[in-house]
Amino acid sequence: MTGTARSPAPPARLSAVLFDRDGTLVEDVPYNGDPALVRLLPGAREAVDLLRAEGIATGVVSNQSGIGRGLLSESDVLRVNARADELLGTLGAWVFCPHRPEADCACRKPRPGLVVEAARRLGVPPAECVVIGDIRADVLAARAAGARGVLVPNAATLRTEVEAERWTAPDLLTAVRTLLQQRPPLDPYSLQEPRPPLEPRSPLEPRSPLEPHRGGAA
Repeated sequence: MTGTARSPAPPARLSAVLFDRDGTLVEDVPYNGDPALVRLLPGAREAVDLLRAEGIATGVVSNQSGIGRGLLSESDVLRVNARADELLGTLGAWVFCPHRPEADCACRKPRPGLVVEAARRLGVPPAECVVIGDIRADVLAARAAGARGVLVPNAATLRTEVEAERWTAPDLLTAVRTLLQQRPPLDPYSLQEPRPPLEPRSPLEPRSPLEPHRGGAA
């Protein structure tokens, strides 16, 4: 698709890909603390395997406010992450924010803390990372950290969020394949905006920059 003047320059080097967890790698089960409910989304394992084969580091950055809300324990999240890691074949870093949106922390997406920390753990600069997620907060967190973001929407993604983004892909595997095919340099404008009808999410509460209203945003 065609880029605009608002689109940032692509990274000259792709060293790591950071994924959102719920709705991107695994099925979105709101506030899930049960490893038995973890199911990979189609193409997730193959996408990670492609990156691994190319020597590109991988990690996960996830909002998990269920901890702050008292719906989950940190141990619950760690067990769910461990199960997802087992199914995906071990990723390099798992980083999550446990805070409620109103805590106004520096880590909760769309703020940059999770992306910066995951990049640090992987030993790469944020500018050499691409973040892939299913809501705009994932992309905004990437930008805030100096990384690049790609939106891979699903049926729960707000249509307005899809329309607002220029770096989109119809599915996770297509996003990863395109990133690999276009490096170096990465050409995000070749990622195609999905055209199938998307079901807009029903507003559950007033929107704010820190709380995209979807269970998976946690």
